[in-house]
Amino acid sequence: QVQLVESGGGLVQPGGSLRLSCAASRRIFAINAMGWYRQAPGNHLAFFSTITTGGTTISADSVNCRFTLSRDNTQNTVYLQMNGLKPEDTAVYYCNFEAQWIYWGQGTQVTVSS
Repeated sequence: QVQLVESGGGLVQPGGSLRLSCAASRRIFAINAMGWYRQAPGNHLAFFSTITTGGTTISADSVNCRFTLSRDNTQNTVYLQMNGLKPEDTAVYYCNFEAQWIYWGQGTQVTVSS
């Protein structure tokens, strides 16, 4: 069974940066999109950003230039570079691959606090 393995989360001070990674444990064919959802404390899981095979990025309205999504198609890996982090970015971030099936990561905690 294919698993998505996330890494890169942690505790960071406001203004800091983190880079989240999500890789598939085995090759997944015909991936249409790779991206991230997040669940902030007390909130529902919400779409954050996704990138298609062709490189088109689709993001929620709350996503701004502080975040950059990229993917490595050959490695079945997606990255989320987060800069200028704010306390309101605190959440569990889940990666999501859309192919013939939908795959989810286990979630990685990002905490922005001084």
